[in-house]
Amino acid sequence: MVKGRQGERVRLYVRGTILGYKRSKSNQYPNTSLIQIEGVNTKEEVGWYAGLMVTVVLFAPSSSRTSLPNPWELE
Repeated sequence: MVKGRQGERVRLYVRGTILGYKRSKSNQYPNTSLIQIEGVNTKEEVGWYAGLMVTVVLFAPSSSRTSLPNPWELE
């Protein structure tokens, strides 16, 4: 926590799994993705995350044998 700052700590990220697109019986809506967030099981918990931005982190082989590259370093 930053020195002199008061209040509750906020998580900067939470892991999740992309389940697919929102869909009906015959249609699929690619503008809306369904995501399962780890540790979120009730509607009250989901309400906090509704409308927030999602970042996809991809891991790819790197030139270094000891670490994986950061996703923003991939070009």
